[in-house]
Amino acid sequence: MAPRSAPTSLSRAKSAARRLRGFYSRLVEAYGPQQWWPAQTPFEVVIGAYLTQNTAWTSVERSIANLAGRDLLRVEAIRALPEAELRELVRPSGYMVRKAAAIKAFVAFLDREYRGSLERLAAEDLEIARERLLALPGVGPETADAILLYALGHPAIVVDEYLRRVVTRHGLLDEKAKYAEIQALGEAAFAGEPYAERAAHCNEFHAVIVELGKRHCRRIPNCEECPLAWDLKLVQSRKSAS
Repeated sequence: MAPRSAPTSLSRAKSAARRLRGFYSRLVEAYGPQQWWPAQTPFEVVIGAYLTQNTAWTSVERSIANLAGRDLLRVEAIRALPEAELRELVRPSGYMVRKAAAIKAFVAFLDREYRGSLERLAAEDLEIARERLLALPGVGPETADAILLYALGHPAIVVDEYLRRVVTRHGLLDEKAKYAEIQALGEAAFAGEPYAERAAHCNEFHAVIVELGKRHCRRIPNCEECPLAWDLKLVQSRKSAS
């Protein structure tokens, strides 16, 4: 009998996408709907996406409360607010100078390109909107994708440290995988589904991955009672056998 040929990179990619999709189903079953993002309006999501950079969400909540207390979680309110005042209100989130400037730049962009309307931005093609967001100060891939997904309703895969840990620890991708590679794997896991359904899955996928990361897939993993422990054991047994 002729020896089996080694799996091709395409077949490995398809297998990894199927496994990741299976992880998602298992996590939804384990954790239930997460109802993310924790915000009342799309514009509050945008503000939160900027403020959460390099800080804990509890600190973001304090800044959000400062803004909400003055009824400033509106495009027109941030437009009219002096940047110096905005800095003080978002101080709890850290990097207040940079973040305040970036938020003001977003509002200026929205005014210039979309007549101040998040709805018009949401109607933009996904790739065009992403490119334009990435061109703004203070917006990297994770922030852009969080805005696209949670504020604008597009099916964007948000790649954070929790997702990176899951896909590398479970052997879906190499430890040095780049943001775009991890995102492509996530996109493949939900490929072929209707646009709105895909967006809903991307939303829930990121939320349950965050929950998994907080409970188990930490910097030092806590695999006991993890919903994905069964897969990790398979990965480890294959490594031992090879």
